[in-house]
Amino acid sequence: MKWFNIYGFIFICIIMIPNVIFAIKCKDGFENKCNNKFVEIIEQIGRFCCLVFMIINIPKTYFGWWSDEIFAIYLIINIILVIFYCLIWIIYFKKNGVLKALALSIIPSIIFLFSGITSRSILLILSSIIFAPSHIMISYCNAKK
Repeated sequence: MKWFNIYGFIFICIIMIPNVIFAIKCKDGFENKCNNKFVEIIEQIGRFCCLVFMIINIPKTYFGWWSDEIFAIYLIINIILVIFYCLIWIIYFKKNGVLKALALSIIPSIIFLFSGITSRSILLILSSIIFAPSHIMISYCNAKK
C-alpha cells in the first residue's frame, strides 16, 4: 500500500513503548518547567504531524525512496536510532539530566527528519522542522531547571 508506511508504523510503535511504560510507572508524569506556551503548542503540532506522516503518505506530498539502496539505508539508520533511543530509556529510566533529555529529544527528531528526507515526504520534513527545535528546547529547559 503506497499510502501506508508499515516501516514507519513499526518505528513509531517501538518508540512509543518506553513512553507508555514511563506513563504507567510514573502516573504523575513530570512537571513541565517550560513556560513558553507558543513553543509548547508548536511542539505538539509538530509531534502529532510527525507521528501521522511517518505512517500515512499523502499523495502529491510523498514521492517514495529514490532507490532500493536508499530504502535499505532508511531501514538500517532508523533501526540503529530506534535501538539507541530504547537503550537510553533503559539506561537512564530512573535518572534525570540534560544528557538524557537531549538524547531522548534529538534522536526522534533525527528519525523524523531523516525519514522525511529519504522517503521524500514533504509533510514529514516540514513537520520535523517544526517539531525538532521546539522539542529539544522544551526538553533542555525541563532538564536544566
